[in-house]
Amino acid sequence: MTGDIELIELLPPRPSRLWPLVKQCGVNAVAALMNGAEQDQRMFRSVGVATGRPDGGDGDGDPWSEKALARDLGIFSDGGFSVQVIEDTPPLDKARLGSHGRDEQIDHVITQVRAMGNLGVPVLCYNWMAVTSWARTSIDTPSRGGALVTAFDAEHQAAREDVVEPGEVTAEQLWDALRYFLQAVVPEAEAAGVTLAMHPDDPPRSVVKGVPRILSSVEGFRRLLDLDPSPANAITLCQGNFALMTEDLPAVIREFGDRERIGFVHFRDVAGTADSFVETFHDDGPTDMAACLDAYEQAGFQGALRPDHVPTMAGETNDMPGYGTLGRLYALGYIRGLQDARAR
Repeated sequence: MTGDIELIELLPPRPSRLWPLVKQCGVNAVAALMNGAEQDQRMFRSVGVATGRPDGGDGDGDPWSEKALARDLGIFSDGGFSVQVIEDTPPLDKARLGSHGRDEQIDHVITQVRAMGNLGVPVLCYNWMAVTSWARTSIDTPSRGGALVTAFDAEHQAAREDVVEPGEVTAEQLWDALRYFLQAVVPEAEAAGVTLAMHPDDPPRSVVKGVPRILSSVEGFRRLLDLDPSPANAITLCQGNFALMTEDLPAVIREFGDRERIGFVHFRDVAGTADSFVETFHDDGPTDMAACLDAYEQAGFQGALRPDHVPTMAGETNDMPGYGTLGRLYALGYIRGLQDARAR
């Protein structure tokens, strides 16, 4: 481990063959999804993996209720894991769009934040990608040795139908809605001792499928932090996205780290531009990953870091693009090696 940076992995609260393998890699903490909540639904239900009901109809209340979260934490604890981050929220599109019903969705987030505080989970990773989630135009692009990676090409995306009419959603509408959200939730997060860590738009383009994206540039994140000066208003520094926003990723890490506003890190890499890129193995992209670890330490970052968006390797099905088992284990070993080399 480098300094106070803890290497963790993303897991849903459903034990699988991956759990003991992650433990064997020396990882003892997780970023958790919530059974049947927004990101869990998008990642797993869409590929046919059974999750909890969206309404949390399992006797424990909504997935973000304290009772349901306590159950999830118990499942992780039985597997030998603590939970350092929850990387999931209730459905949020009404809040993101500022539309009718947003106050109920914001209340659900407040319920989650209060529960996290009571249960000792310090970081909530969320996003402001309205209507659509992260976008790719390929999930099976060949990479090193025939491994499969996800990719994005704006020309191919342009040939697909937009999901909203032109002008139906505006960037300022999203900013106004975000300001309203932060005014309601940041004080609750401060009181609960929880950091709200905003994930960047993926891909970091100003419009995706006709929907504006407001957190697709370094300047956008400066504006986010200026909306509320609280340390509870922070960033998930997803390197794959930020690498497409700047030519000097370590400098950006130091900038936001010096402001003490990095709440969580997705340690990954891509090759290309925001308009056309491919995911890479962690040791095969253009970014100096060791320099990034240096930058986190120089900025005094103390928190959780996990690999993300790994290749699908030989012998695996590609039914979970970006989240194959072998690719994750390879990434964990590579990151641990970087950490140990820096510690010598």
